[in-house]
Amino acid sequence: MKTFKKALINDDHDAIVESVAHVLSMNGVEVIHKTQYCDEAYLQLKKAELDGAPYELLITDLSFKSDHRNIELGSGEDLIERVRMEKLEIPIIVYSMKDQLQKVRGLVKKYDVNGYVCKDRNGSKELNEAIKAVATGDLFLSPQVSKALQPKSKMEIDDFDIKLINLLSKGLSQEDISDDLKSKSITPNSLSTIEKRLNKLKIQFRANNSIHLVAITKDLGLI
Repeated sequence: MKTFKKALINDDHDAIVESVAHVLSMNGVEVIHKTQYCDEAYLQLKKAELDGAPYELLITDLSFKSDHRNIELGSGEDLIERVRMEKLEIPIIVYSMKDQLQKVRGLVKKYDVNGYVCKDRNGSKELNEAIKAVATGDLFLSPQVSKALQPKSKMEIDDFDIKLINLLSKGLSQEDISDDLKSKSITPNSLSTIEKRLNKLKIQFRANNSIHLVAITKDLGLI
């Protein structure tokens, strides 16, 4: 069975990093490097590629706390998007607290993420399974998110709806949302379409108003 020899861990929690490093060592990984910022991780990946000694596996969290640094890549998803945009051929395993099916589906379908492991009491065990699966070319998803690639449930919404609700949560009116989408050349962006979509979402989630809709979708982890 193929084994990875060089891996990069990108996570800003020391205890998690050490735990992941231990699991990698158990799987025969000889060179393990660690970063706590997505910008730093990207630079390490690029440098290794240019040096002719690329990493064979990236394990990254999605959420990173901001500090005094000026950063370009603020999340694991930003890092993954940049890695794929730069055509860096590296398997990626996400190791995250987030367990929204919609998030997992997007990462797999848009960025060809090779594994998604949920940080919980079985996290290390599932990470071990994920590393083995990805090494053989298989996709691994933790049981909590294993249905991510199945047809959407009625409680799930698409990326455009999430964008609308996120803008709504920032205090933007429907007119403001329309203007924002137009300024970014995102379609559909007409006021009537936005009004219809938001009304449909309120009915779908049984929300009394826009504030209630934002609260419900936040509680469900959709935004």
